Amino acid sequence: MKRTLIILFLSIGSIFILSACASQTEVPTPVAFIATPFIVDTPTPVIGCSSISAEPTPALGINSIYPPVSGTDFSIGPADAPVTLVLYCDFQSTGCKGMETVVTELIKNHDDLRFVFRPLPLIGIMDKSELAILAALAADEQGKFWAMYDLLFAKYNEWTVLAPARFNAWAVKEAVGLGMNGDQFTAAINAPETATRMMSMYDAAKQLSIAAVPLVLINGEQFFLLDYKNMNDTIGIIALGRKQFTTCPPFNIDTSKQYTAVIQTEKGEIVLQLFPDKAPLSVNSFVFLAREGWFDGVTFHRVIPGFAAQAGDPSGTGKGNPGYFFNNEISDLFFDKPGMVGMANSGPDTNGSQFFITFAPAPHLDGSYTIFGRVLSGLDVAENLTPRDPDQGTLLPPGDKIISITIEEK
Repeated sequence: MKRTLIILFLSIGSIFILSACASQTEVPTPVAFIATPFIVDTPTPVIGCSSISAEPTPALGINSIYPPVSGTDFSIGPADAPVTLVLYCDFQSTGCKGMETVVTELIKNHDDLRFVFRPLPLIGIMDKSELAILAALAADEQGKFWAMYDLLFAKYNEWTVLAPARFNAWAVKEAVGLGMNGDQFTAAINAPETATRMMSMYDAAKQLSIAAVPLVLINGEQFFLLDYKNMNDTIGIIALGRKQFTTCPPFNIDTSKQYTAVIQTEKGEIVLQLFPDKAPLSVNSFVFLAREGWFDGVTFHRVIPGFAAQAGDPSGTGKGNPGYFFNNEISDLFFDKPGMVGMANSGPDTNGSQFFITFAPAPHLDGSYTIFGRVLSGLDVAENLTPRDPDQGTLLPPGDKIISITIEEK
């Protein structure tokens, strides 16, 4: 895999966004990592489902100039996580301080992320960069590396203004406050072995020709878009690969039957009537995904009061899909009242797993989005979901999750 691949990942990421403004039109964008979509022989009454041939998540260390994660690295998170984020940084530079804020938020929002910190002293550039890393390594001797990591960033404004000669005394006091043995910490921070350990990290980075920090790797590949949204979206989309399907779902619904979906959310219950006679592909896919547990734990990632609530993407980015697309199904139904349930898409015939519930008439959606159901009860629950607009900022309030979706068939 070439080193430019992860940048390409975001630049061509499919964005499933509904516009609340009638004058705005959505521009279809290809899905990340699509090779050549192909039509599969799916036993449906309408030929209209395509599965996606996508490259797998890049394996760690494969074709990477950077060393793979080892037991000597400082690492938190599951070792078998689908995404590993490696950060080369120090503690004093403002860029590393800013990246720590981003990483903290990423860790909070991704259970399937492993974070690795590789200390890189900025020798001759920052006056206390080496001292801070020595303090972290000394803390590691007592199993407290991550405690010191957190403290150095939390009290950044306190120690970065100190004269270098005063730093060690400050660090010892703080180490004791973290429950460390002060004498042992003092000995470690001044030990030649600790300095040798730090210099080995510095020399390793020099051999890689690292020119600046922060330097971020995602699954072994350097990542250049160092803002929360781009990093969050990339991590979410890569992790989603483990859940995606490789073929379209079998067509198992009976269009003559009645289907009801009971959505259990953190805010309460929403009951939907589905329309298999009007949108068989959409209902079949929705029922299939619900029974497979695809929606369990998924956040309503976009909630615009007065317009709609959108969910169905386990990556939480609004760019994820189940591994297949199916055609639009435009019928004689309209977005002429609150509580209509439609398929989100990024252009004609790109329906996947994302759906939305309207809070008001939305005639500008007519003809472009499939209607496959309506709310029977719980519209007030949907309207009470936490407002979130991913287009309006990077750090958003936590969204409300779908606990489960149960399908009733009569």
